[in-house]
Amino acid sequence: MGKKSKRGSGPRPGSNRAERVAARKARQAAALAPPPRPFAGLASECDFVALRTFVASATARLELAEPADSRNEVSIVTILPGAVPALAREADGATEGFVGLQTDPDRSALTVELAAAVAWAAHADAGSEFDLDSADEAPTLDEVLNTDATLDITVHQDFGWWFVEGTDVPPEIAAMFERANESVLPTARLVVDSGAGAPWWVDAGERAHLRWIRPEPEDDLMSAMARLHAAGRLTMGEGSRFAGSFRTHGLLVPVFDLDNEMHHEEWYAGLNQLDQYLGEALADTSPLTIDQRSSRDGIRGRQVTLR
Repeated sequence: MGKKSKRGSGPRPGSNRAERVAARKARQAAALAPPPRPFAGLASECDFVALRTFVASATARLELAEPADSRNEVSIVTILPGAVPALAREADGATEGFVGLQTDPDRSALTVELAAAVAWAAHADAGSEFDLDSADEAPTLDEVLNTDATLDITVHQDFGWWFVEGTDVPPEIAAMFERANESVLPTARLVVDSGAGAPWWVDAGERAHLRWIRPEPEDDLMSAMARLHAAGRLTMGEGSRFAGSFRTHGLLVPVFDLDNEMHHEEWYAGLNQLDQYLGEALADTSPLTIDQRSSRDGIRGRQVTLR
């Protein structure tokens, strides 16, 4: 008579060993997962998030940790031709590196691959493109960037900066270039008196929108918005309406619909007033009232997560 078949080698469900195995797998998954706030620690965290998430065409020169006299100048940009990670080109006798935040395919290990691209661009030869598979460095962002530096962003209304001034658009990408230009909407980076977060205005056609990436912890900002909403203060004034919020790269982004008949600079008074209200509400640590909790639940019910 043959021997009875043995049970499977895995742990019995509900056993102590099964719990230990599950806990180990959870720790391993957490170690491999991208950080909830990949740009945390950078003075321009909110702008990095904006350039990666929804700004169409913008560039900013990076302040690197390495001395400028021993490397190329490097700019961070929204997207490059073909959505490549990075490239280098010659202009006025010097080589400049460009690193894209919006890539195809999307980065699986965002900060690691971005840091590698910046390190490559700092020493790349003109005319070359970055190949992650052949990269011989694995630095961190705080090793390649001056983390205290803020971005001086230039917002473009087309993608003419893809090419050195005076050069013709290559025929093989002319159609893509035209489509890319047609996709760009009028956009502006606003600045509040307190310097809090990164407010970005865009004219989307029938309405304009303001997306305000804020650096505060989500629960704190959500409670502050609930206090203002219940008091009728979650607004930028006449012609504006709180539309909801979304979460991206670990940050909360309140969104306001705006009258696009008004120029973006006409919203500064309302923006600074709202910033003052938010500052006061963030400093209020008292328990939320019933009306405020109801407002918070309503705001959360309309929230979405982009990344």
